[in-house]
Amino acid sequence: MTLKAYFKRLLFPIYLFPIKLLIYSTYYFLKFLIKLLFALVGLIIDCIIFPFKSLKNFLKSLVYLIVAIYLFFSLLVIGDYVKRQYGSFNKIFCGYGINDKLKKSVVRIVGENMEGSGFFISENQVLTNFHVIADEPSPKIIFPDGKFITPSRIIGDADADLALLFVDDKYPDLVYPLPERLGFTDNEPLLSAGYALGTDIKGNATILKGNYIDYRTSKHYSVGYIQTNISLVAGMSGGPLVDQCGSLVGVNTMGLAGLSLFIGAQDVSTLIPNFTDQKVAKIEVDPSSSPEEAVRAFYTYLKARRMKDGFDLLSKKYLEKTNFEEWTARFTNILDVGIYKSERYEKTRDTAFVKFSTKNWVDGEIEIHYYEGTWKTVKEGGVYKMLQSKIKEVFEPGWDWFYE
Repeated sequence: MTLKAYFKRLLFPIYLFPIKLLIYSTYYFLKFLIKLLFALVGLIIDCIIFPFKSLKNFLKSLVYLIVAIYLFFSLLVIGDYVKRQYGSFNKIFCGYGINDKLKKSVVRIVGENMEGSGFFISENQVLTNFHVIADEPSPKIIFPDGKFITPSRIIGDADADLALLFVDDKYPDLVYPLPERLGFTDNEPLLSAGYALGTDIKGNATILKGNYIDYRTSKHYSVGYIQTNISLVAGMSGGPLVDQCGSLVGVNTMGLAGLSLFIGAQDVSTLIPNFTDQKVAKIEVDPSSSPEEAVRAFYTYLKARRMKDGFDLLSKKYLEKTNFEEWTARFTNILDVGIYKSERYEKTRDTAFVKFSTKNWVDGEIEIHYYEGTWKTVKEGGVYKMLQSKIKEVFEPGWDWFYE
């Protein structure tokens, strides 16, 4: 039968064409399956018979069998490696550049007595642990390039150990969005980033790799905890925990000798609407009450980088020899100010004796300087203002200097 005649017979009469197409398709498909089955049976029989035809065939078959077994177990090993190294096959090619982004995005959070890490969850919001900023009204956010800023507002939840720091500028390239839900495979690889040992060590954020172990919850806690075998150390609190693809999954919280817990990132978005500043430390000063309180207020404003408020505490006489630009330029690298003492000097009415320290951020490291001396004040507009200082630096003070 010619091809033309075949198609004519298939197409006409036209109303039978769908039925013919279905029957012919089924026929040829079944015919193919039957031939394939016979071919496979024949191949199996040939494989069984082949080794026994001769010694040479037997040796060849033995080699083929060894190679097949080797390849089979190699595939098992490769599959196990992929699971341990990437978590799943779909995450093999998504991890490029993860370490670089973490090093460029994770920030330091530094106060007078505490240090930790943090990261942006939106263009102008930095997330960290509450214990990192506890008792600190004006922590500093230090970027990987050395620039530092003071948050304009802080809210948090002390019980959940989470705090949110608001900044004035926007940093869209540094954001790690909060996930809506989490899902892990057994032993899935995870990466934690933070500044190990804080400012005691100069350099980029430390990135530690480990594996997911379990997800822990309790009726006594408002958040769930991701357990890993990563060893968190001091300074890494508040940093991000990400998966192999760089997606945020948790917040560094606590660690002990190879076992660490991370707040699950999906809980953060549900808690943030209830964050408040109720337990956040506040700046409370009253420069109108006394010279010593005015001096305390002056250094507190420097600590908080509230430069305009500090400048406004300079007396008219003092302002004759400076202006706002010149005065603020003296304190560009001051990260923090610790005030140990501010009290009335001897029997004076207008002078305060003060002891304080400064943390200066110099070339990626902190330099601490200690000072003591007196500030003479003058009352202007109902507020004691800075008139004249006699401040000297104290080098390597003994322990008694802080308490006497």
